Amino acid sequence: MQPRNVSMSGVVDLAAVKAAGEAKQKAEQARADAAERGGSAAPSGLVIDVDEAGFEAEVLQRSAEVPVVIDFWAEWCEPCKQLGPVLERLAREYAGRFLLARVDVDQNQMLFQQFGVQGIPAVFAVVAGQALPLFQGAAPEAQIRETLDQLVQVSEQRFGITGLPYVPEDGAEGADGADAVRQGPPEPPEDPALTAAHDALDAGDLDAAVRAYKDVLAADPANTEARLGLGQAELLARVQGLDAQQVRKEAADRPADVDAQLRAADLDLAGGHVEDAFGRIVDTVRRTAGDDRERARLRLLDLFDVIGGDDPRVVTARSALARVLF
Repeated sequence: MQPRNVSMSGVVDLAAVKAAGEAKQKAEQARADAAERGGSAAPSGLVIDVDEAGFEAEVLQRSAEVPVVIDFWAEWCEPCKQLGPVLERLAREYAGRFLLARVDVDQNQMLFQQFGVQGIPAVFAVVAGQALPLFQGAAPEAQIRETLDQLVQVSEQRFGITGLPYVPEDGAEGADGADAVRQGPPEPPEDPALTAAHDALDAGDLDAAVRAYKDVLAADPANTEARLGLGQAELLARVQGLDAQQVRKEAADRPADVDAQLRAADLDLAGGHVEDAFGRIVDTVRRTAGDDRERARLRLLDLFDVIGGDDPRVVTARSALARVLF
């Protein structure tokens, strides 16, 4: 089964808000079921091997309870052998805050193609049935930790998904004689201003969402979640009410019209055609000069914020932009 919205990404998916309520209900039900069983809701392991046949049950369904991090790898891939042990160790360290699913691309070509994987190792996440790319290649551990922390935070704040309780396999006991439950990284405190911004975006009040995200960034310019949210709110505000057919006709008829190209790029991105949107604006930067070129360049940077700086498509587009500028 193909995951929904796999082509539209970023730490917070544009379509993810639609699944938030359902995901939260499923997570609460899973915890209630575990409590009735009188035991832990922990999986048999925090690292699982997944194939195409088991993808829906082991990844899509479980993503309503715990963020699932997918590691696309192959036996012949040397960088995969460097990254894999790091991810497995972090899965144990985070202790149920995410589940690591390993996918052998040689044995699961359909999944490889559905996710649009360009090369391996490649790491994606699925949260509440929504797929998003995290990073590609054997990234430094510090970068991996930062990405996982963001994933855990967004899963909790946007979906109420806090992961599964995990009892260590060695049955370690605490000082009181009870089974020790490892909690993983501490839960970040809820930011009321960021919550208000998310609520406005969920309600479709885009003007209020933009103002709220800007307020958060004024106080905390490094807040990645607020920057992503602001990019999404501004994008949705720009495409609201546009006639897609007319916009695309104008862009085709007037290739030198910067405004026409930017409107078409916004529609491309909102529709999940990320590479098309980036390529259109890079071409516009190449063909223009002065204020028009600067306007196109700044819009491309805005769209990078919608997707997230670690996405490989953003990395590729940044390189293309640098080539046409310098």
